[in-house]
Amino acid sequence: MDGDGWRTRGAGERGGAANTASVPARRRVPAAERREALISAAVHEFARGGLQGTAVERIARRVGVAQPYVFSLFANKRELFLAALERSFNEVADAFRGAASEFREGRAPSECADALDAMGHAYKALLTKDRDYLMLQHQCYAACGDDELIRARVRHRYAGLVALARELSGATPERLDDFFRHGMALNVAAALGVEELSVSCDWVAAELRQG
Repeated sequence: MDGDGWRTRGAGERGGAANTASVPARRRVPAAERREALISAAVHEFARGGLQGTAVERIARRVGVAQPYVFSLFANKRELFLAALERSFNEVADAFRGAASEFREGRAPSECADALDAMGHAYKALLTKDRDYLMLQHQCYAACGDDELIRARVRHRYAGLVALARELSGATPERLDDFFRHGMALNVAAALGVEELSVSCDWVAAELRQG
């Protein structure tokens, strides 16, 4: 009887071990991976609510972590906003580099006469591909009015894009001026959901007819 009891308990123990083994262990997510996920979530949320209108809790909930965990990786909401800002400018810089490389290799769209044209084409595609990055740009410029640190960072990154475009294209200052003015116009047009902003375009005339 004792032997049967031992055998029965042993089988139960083995069954318990088997049951435990069948449940996969929960993977511990490294802090660096969580940080990247939080920045991605911040891009999405700040693009909609801006610096002042976005609660950190919304960003944390989007990633599935508690709000205090966010502040273990970022000192405050502004630091998280700056990380999202950096991600946005990096996307534009990567688009410029990729377009210039494609032009050199003969893979740019046929309508692109030079590297700067290719970069403009790539930028326009970026605006339509991911609206979050477009709207975050607008939120970054809006935040400059309230925060000197953000203003300084945006100025620095914008100047960096100018230097990068000049380096990649070799364009004259005049052409670069036109390029960036046109880029700003594209931002506004894309935010409005229209193709152009000229005074004679169809949508402007339609709006004026409506009074």
